[in-house]
Amino acid sequence: MKITIEPHNPEWRIHFEAIKKELAALTGPIHPEIEHIGSTSVEGLAAKPIIDILVGLKNEADLSSTPQLLMAREYIYFEKYNTAMPYRRFFVKLKTSPKSLSLPVYIRPEDPIPDALNEQPPRLAHIHALPLHSEHWTRHIAFRDYLRAHPIIRVAYQQLKEALSLREWKDGIEYNEAKDAFIKTEERNAVNWYLQQHNNNPA
Repeated sequence: MKITIEPHNPEWRIHFEAIKKELAALTGPIHPEIEHIGSTSVEGLAAKPIIDILVGLKNEADLSSTPQLLMAREYIYFEKYNTAMPYRRFFVKLKTSPKSLSLPVYIRPEDPIPDALNEQPPRLAHIHALPLHSEHWTRHIAFRDYLRAHPIIRVAYQQLKEALSLREWKDGIEYNEAKDAFIKTEERNAVNWYLQQHNNNPA
């Protein structure tokens, strides 16, 4: 499969705001913080046209309640990924109803991922629920803010993604693995920069 990289689109922010409003209503009882992350959140950066959203849970125990809350509105829950990332719950929001594509809203550990979900077009957003202010929350927010504040790194990241988009990939996971070395290096730099900024500017 090819990965589609598109020029930055201001509509991505509009899509995020609409999904944020829906997520806030669905998760009202647990009052999470909801942030736009990933390349679609960085102005001027080309990206896959899929909105990445971070749902920060104030209580780690709420990880167990988020699947039922989101599946009720046809967010597809990938329990399959919990073993590799037990601190996170991952969901996909489609542009249409999963039922219209004969897709389940629950991907169990033993279930294969349907071929239709390995393609970009049906996907509108990826939702990552994890504990607020954990190291994983911090690295996502730090990397976003770092790219926003450092044009040279942003351009280097875009050039890498554009080069990788010319190749064929087994799936999105293989594509993400090809970016892994760059992201891990810059995430470390981003977290150090982010913590330094916040230590110098206490609330």
